Amino acid sequence: MARAAPVTSPTPRPAPLADRSEAVLSRLQLLVTRKLDGLLQGDYAGLLPGPGSEAGESREYRPGDDVRRMDWPVTARTTTPHVRRTVSDRELETWLALDLSASLDFGTGQWLKREVVVAAAAAITHLTVRGGNRIGAVIGTGGGVSAPARRWRGGPPPAGPGVLTRLPARSGRKEAQGLLRAVAGTAIQPGRGDLGALVEMLNRPPRRRGVAVVVSDFLAPAEQWARPMRKLRVRHDVLAIEVVDPRELELPDVGVLPVVDPESGELHEVQTADPRLRQRYAEAAATQRATIAAALRGAGAAHLRLRTDRDWLLDMVRFVAAQRHARTRGTTR
Repeated sequence: MARAAPVTSPTPRPAPLADRSEAVLSRLQLLVTRKLDGLLQGDYAGLLPGPGSEAGESREYRPGDDVRRMDWPVTARTTTPHVRRTVSDRELETWLALDLSASLDFGTGQWLKREVVVAAAAAITHLTVRGGNRIGAVIGTGGGVSAPARRWRGGPPPAGPGVLTRLPARSGRKEAQGLLRAVAGTAIQPGRGDLGALVEMLNRPPRRRGVAVVVSDFLAPAEQWARPMRKLRVRHDVLAIEVVDPRELELPDVGVLPVVDPESGELHEVQTADPRLRQRYAEAAATQRATIAAALRGAGAAHLRLRTDRDWLLDMVRFVAAQRHARTRGTTR
């Protein structure tokens, strides 16, 4: 139902960022940097946990030690000044699961859905590499056939029907830019995708604890991807970014509208002048989105919804602010 899109040429549309990826990604990077600097400088808590330190063992105070690390309980108990050692956290490893199946090649707002996917990947990448952490990605163009891990610094990964590609986790801004070029240069192919297999690629092989970000429209049946999402949450902090177009939520009154499923090629003509049909469509779409939200909530994932007709970066900022407020409200000072 919600997969239907206006009829287009049967020839797969080339990646909209592929021909001008350098210029577009440069502007996108500047936009993300400017608007997210406030987040990174402490105006809000970041989307992703940054590098820090955790308390370790105590030892006696020595001249030159930082007095802010004084361990007052131990000092009071022993009557000898003690300081608390700190154990540095290991660098954070973030993995992106990016759904670029045919249903993402659609948009009636300011952006195509696939462009919002790339933009969200750019924002998460910027937040990650800013702290010197590692970031990798798996990209799905449908089908569930795995492609071996390969270097992605030199250009986009091979794309084709039924290809899932893994981009190894690396640190550094140049490596991050290479990852984004690879994502932007991935061509969308016809055919149904397998979101469950894409998420499962983040579970195998098992990795150390980190952050997993799944970006998709989640239009695949929930039973296909809900279990891999729950499994992913066992070891990682999971953020699910759902990309939505307004025409997937309600139909306009424009008379007879030819629509086609971009994944199956199935064509229908819909009489949108019928108010009862538009109402049933809106109710079915609301039910579908509620099912998606319930499945993500059941998997323990944080849920961010981005729309093609809204400022996606502003929505990300609001999400970060809401997350910070939720954490602060439950903190006892």
